[in-house]
Amino acid sequence: MTYVDGFVAAVPTQNKERYVHHAKQAAAVFKEHGALQVVECWGDDVPEGEVTSFPMAVQRQPDETVVFAWITWPSREIRNQGMEKVMSDPRMQPESNPMPFDGKRLIYGGFEVIVD
Repeated sequence: MTYVDGFVAAVPTQNKERYVHHAKQAAAVFKEHGALQVVECWGDDVPEGEVTSFPMAVQRQPDETVVFAWITWPSREIRNQGMEKVMSDPRMQPESNPMPFDGKRLIYGGFEVIVD
């Protein structure tokens, strides 16, 4: 059964081009290490909530945009192996591919697919 890593982040709106460049580089690395698909989405209809919301979850500032992304893997086992390789890949180090957003406010998690 496939496995999905999901991500939500707040990215400075002025960094959109830098974010796209970063995401394309990262997607190539993830796919090289076993990911089936990498999807990155730039928010354009992400409402503020009263109790919870994407903007609240990532403490979005007025000059930021919410990004929603996911990576699909063949299985959790392949994801675990691939993610280990991705994290040690020199192309993913901050010196060579810096994150154009505050990584401390990145929300992520792994999910078992139950309906497809």
